[in-house]
Amino acid sequence: MEKKLRVGILGATGMVGQRFISLLENHPWFEVVTVAASPRSAGKTYEEAVGSRWKMATPMPEAVKQLVVMNVNEVEKVAAGVDFVFSAVDMTKDEIKAIEEAYAKTETPVVSNNSAHRWTPDVPMVIPEINPEHFEVIPYQKKRLGTKRGFIAVKPNCSIQSYAPVLTAWKEFEPYEVVATTYQAISGAGKTFKDWPEMEGNLIPYIGGEEEKSEQEPLRIWGHIENGVIVKAEAPLITCQCLRVPVLNGHTAAVFVRFKKKASREQLIDKLVSFKGLPQELGLPSAPKQFIQYMEEDNRPQVSLDVDFEHGMGISVGRLREDTLYDYKFVGLSHNTVRGAAGGAVLCAEFLAAKGYIEAK
Repeated sequence: MEKKLRVGILGATGMVGQRFISLLENHPWFEVVTVAASPRSAGKTYEEAVGSRWKMATPMPEAVKQLVVMNVNEVEKVAAGVDFVFSAVDMTKDEIKAIEEAYAKTETPVVSNNSAHRWTPDVPMVIPEINPEHFEVIPYQKKRLGTKRGFIAVKPNCSIQSYAPVLTAWKEFEPYEVVATTYQAISGAGKTFKDWPEMEGNLIPYIGGEEEKSEQEPLRIWGHIENGVIVKAEAPLITCQCLRVPVLNGHTAAVFVRFKKKASREQLIDKLVSFKGLPQELGLPSAPKQFIQYMEEDNRPQVSLDVDFEHGMGISVGRLREDTLYDYKFVGLSHNTVRGAAGGAVLCAEFLAAKGYIEAK
């Protein structure tokens, strides 16, 4: 890309906004030129607005420290200086829907980390290795919005990243019944142990709305476009429990699967390690070279050892074995704020830029 696209980050002071900032430092295609947040942060420099709340392990990039935070609600003003925006705003679902559509209607593409538009029928919800063809619904969305270049695209929930790619790799064996329990890091709630000391040595067996997302969103990813909208797949049937555990980063899933077609353990592992998609073929900057790794050790994957595989953009799988009730069971691990949040959205934006959906204004 000859000239970097100008990026705005909506909700730039929160944890996912900070992850966007850190991932986009020195990005070869994108440059953060605008940061926007709530009115209480507006007018301060980014460094002042975030203050002691910087939650990333790496230092705040010098390039953003002196950017003056804009009011995210001043849509026209924010949109005027950028080619597209990443959205990580902390608002109600209805407010998020409204503000993301408002940005799209200024002819500014919106790549969102939020859940608000995940079930809007003409908004693509994409893991680029799995269902990039869903971006083809964008022209129908533009027609509804009355835009030429403005649209909304979203990435799915962080909880499904540790098992949906695995089940996709095994598609030819027709998984039809799945039981998953996810063990989810506190950063998924935008927290660190400093913010949430009561999580140390604790486990909470409930995360609001997470089980429905974990059961239903994979079906939308595996769906198809029909009459200008995305129709979700009917199978496999997924049931899920979601637990919050005392881990900073990394969602782990313990999964049981039934298949219609018989597969050997060797076949299943081969499908995992050979699985790749268009991001790998296109050599997108954030695409992991190895999307899924399989680990033979009985005690892997582990959060402390494996969460940063492929800079947090890869999936780690282990403990694949035959089960007494189901056909197979396995453990999956993904980085919830990289692949599962900001990194997944950056990869979506790279794909959209590579295919001409996002261009300089």
